[in-house]
Amino acid sequence: MTNDLLQIGAAAKEASGTLQVMGSALKDDVLRQVAHYLVEDTDLILKANEEDMARGRENHMPEGLLDRLLLTPGRIAQMAEGLCQIALLEDPIGEVLSMKNRPNGLRIGKKRVPLGVVGIIYEARPNVTADAFGLCFKTGNAVILKGGSDAISSNIAIVESIRRTLRRCQVTPDAIGLITDTNRETATAFMQMNEYLDVLIPRGGAGLIQAVVRQATVPVIETGTGNCHIYVDETADLAMAVDIIENAKTQRIGVCNACESLVIHKDVAKQILPMIKSRLFNHQVEMRGDDAALAICPDLMRATEEDWGTEYLDYKISVKIVSDIDEAIAHINRYNTGHSEAIVTTDYNHAEQFLNEVDAACVYVNASTRFTDGFEFGFGAEIGISTQKLHARGPMGLEALTSTKYIIYGNGQIRP
Repeated sequence: MTNDLLQIGAAAKEASGTLQVMGSALKDDVLRQVAHYLVEDTDLILKANEEDMARGRENHMPEGLLDRLLLTPGRIAQMAEGLCQIALLEDPIGEVLSMKNRPNGLRIGKKRVPLGVVGIIYEARPNVTADAFGLCFKTGNAVILKGGSDAISSNIAIVESIRRTLRRCQVTPDAIGLITDTNRETATAFMQMNEYLDVLIPRGGAGLIQAVVRQATVPVIETGTGNCHIYVDETADLAMAVDIIENAKTQRIGVCNACESLVIHKDVAKQILPMIKSRLFNHQVEMRGDDAALAICPDLMRATEEDWGTEYLDYKISVKIVSDIDEAIAHINRYNTGHSEAIVTTDYNHAEQFLNEVDAACVYVNASTRFTDGFEFGFGAEIGISTQKLHARGPMGLEALTSTKYIIYGNGQIRP
């Protein structure tokens, strides 16, 4: 483990002791100041992002990943707005969740506390840098970031802006640390910094997430890829379904909550599939269908078994025709990644069956999967979308970055 990595870890550990007792008013003021100066530093951040974008194009980065990497004045403003939203949220730290009296007179309670030092490994998403800081800072956690080489210039610029603001506010700049060494050996060492890290959160593609799960010795909160489905029920409002599908597939293609798979009831397939094709072809979306779909629209590509389970992050989508809702749910539960699934229907019983039986972090009725997002859920921002079932699931806001401790009040009790 390099000296630089040890220094970052030690600094974050020391900073966490200060942050865990910091008052809510100061934390909120700092977050608003960081938001203000991020916007002030827009030109510096965009210049750094241009370097990353140029390298990405030279390396033939897929369009979806380039979209994730791109920063604009509007996206920087959204990052700042996310920080301001976090400042407006209630601080969970110190909340007493319960208090019970025991027969022996002890009062035993439970309250929320920070996790400590949070490590985050992520790919070409520079907006994660600001979101991660905001959520961790609000919850009294120090954060160490390990971004990918694709976004290194952008990440350095954003972290430098945040650290400058922390110094202005007379707060330890080590509330946020950035590992700038992008080699694999450093990444592996980071995953095993048990002395300094309390939890590790990977954000990125399946390869990154599985690498962290396999190699980390620090506890991991697993965020997942998004093979998200939309099921068009036989009672669906077809115009609504087409609008939802267009939005979920094309509004942003390189995000984990984009729709990658369509499931359509056979009774409406002949009517709606040409409508969907016409809308998606306008966006140059390549559609890959099963035999039933190709019988309706012969100009679709033929889907393979691999397509049913693929998160494309591209202008591609799979299409499966099913005979009933039970087959739809079985198909979705077999191939989904536990992220976000949607049904378009006017049948209340089908809606409830879908909500109850589909195994995913977020399940929608008559809405786009693109809403699976911390900001859209009112969390201000998110640290990631957890697809596991322990500790946190779905968009991870403030509460997901806390633990609990028991607090016990006595008046001289001793155990007999």
